[in-house]
Amino acid sequence: MHLELEESERAFRDEVRAFLKDNLTPDLIAGGRSATSVFCDPKFSLPWQRILNARGWAAPSWPKQFGGPGWSEMQQYIYAEECALAGAPNLAPMGLRMVGPCIMHHGTPEQRAYYLPRILSGEDYWCQGYSEPGAGSDLANLRTRADSDGDHYVINGSKIWTTHAHFANMMFGLVRTDFDAKAQKGITFLLIDMKAPGVTIRPIINLAGEHELNEVFFDNVRVPKANRIGAENDGWTVAKYLLEFERGGSFAPALRARLKRIRSAAREETADGRPLLENFAFEERLASAEIKVEAIQITEHRVASALSSGQNPGPLSSMLKTQGTEMLQRIEELGLDLAAHYLPARRHMNGFGANEPAFGSDAAARYYNSRAASIYGGSNEIQRNIMARLVLGL
Repeated sequence: MHLELEESERAFRDEVRAFLKDNLTPDLIAGGRSATSVFCDPKFSLPWQRILNARGWAAPSWPKQFGGPGWSEMQQYIYAEECALAGAPNLAPMGLRMVGPCIMHHGTPEQRAYYLPRILSGEDYWCQGYSEPGAGSDLANLRTRADSDGDHYVINGSKIWTTHAHFANMMFGLVRTDFDAKAQKGITFLLIDMKAPGVTIRPIINLAGEHELNEVFFDNVRVPKANRIGAENDGWTVAKYLLEFERGGSFAPALRARLKRIRSAAREETADGRPLLENFAFEERLASAEIKVEAIQITEHRVASALSSGQNPGPLSSMLKTQGTEMLQRIEELGLDLAAHYLPARRHMNGFGANEPAFGSDAAARYYNSRAASIYGGSNEIQRNIMARLVLGL
């Protein structure tokens, strides 16, 4: 593995930088940087997705035959880093990174032809229907049922913690179609129209005071069997495939961009003339975080190298998920300290909540939302169990 970019990769990086400079408007940058979690408001993410789709860049990991650019692993990494540094809005991951690859791998030709172009264009905006009040980390305990009725399933039950369900027109979800089979054997993977009669969405306001999460209720909701991905009662296989993408991705580009903005803001002087960077304890924590993010980046390069040569990264994915999400939490603690230092002066903070009166709330919202990062996508406790089993043989 070579850590230095090759000439062709440097040329690709320059192409990406030029495109971002020409197409990222100040409004889109402001919208991207205002996001307090990995999910950006669709009023910013969807216009940016349309711009990228016109260039063929909406789905960096997709192969060419399905509308993607067919980039190498390193090209995808370079692109993610440049977008993060430029402040581009995050695109909603549920369609592009999660259900899209599932449809490619497990869907029928008809399903691919219909859904994949709509995912690329943003015409379909997706949410995930997995967790239930009694089935979170123990997802196989889900109870939402789908009863067969001719060419349809009839769904009754509920889902919880459903991110952006209030924006979505489609859900990919797990339902139980066989209550007599072993837990994982009786589950089916369905694509559900969120506008169908019987679907009710109720908001969940998080600790940051934001509406990002929802409860979703199904009361005799009819779903065509043509919307099933994979075989009936084999949805667990599809779900496991999808989780590979939910836990994947790169952490270091976004973490580096966030640290860069924190360092820049910490140089600002307060009313008494003291920048936060003059605080040795803060500078030490900031430098330590920067070193650890560099280590994460090297590991991500190792994963990219393994994938490029057709290898499976194995437990490295679990390690990156654990290290990346816990480092995100440490960085947002720095952001919160930064806000506390500058709040009395009510100074502009380079994207940390410059618009009054929400000066400190942006940092607080980011901090609160980062708490969930070590839970979703398979909690870090689960990831450590995977590492213990695969690396230490425990």
